[in-house]
Amino acid sequence: MAKSDDLVKYITQQVVTYIETPKEVRQQVNAMSKEQRESWQTRWFGMLPLATRMLIDQAKPKK
Repeated sequence: MAKSDDLVKYITQQVVTYIETPKEVRQQVNAMSKEQRESWQTRWFGMLPLATRMLIDQAKPKK
């Protein structure tokens, strides 16, 4: 019983914090997190796209 009470209390605190935060501040935080996020290629495949690109660049004949 105590676990469910704690969960309800935590969710209530999070909702109240979200509601009390001004919309502009939430948008700024969201924009900053999007800027800091890695590209989808890196998130999905790690360093493979970079390694592949480096390998292709090395294989190309230089002019």
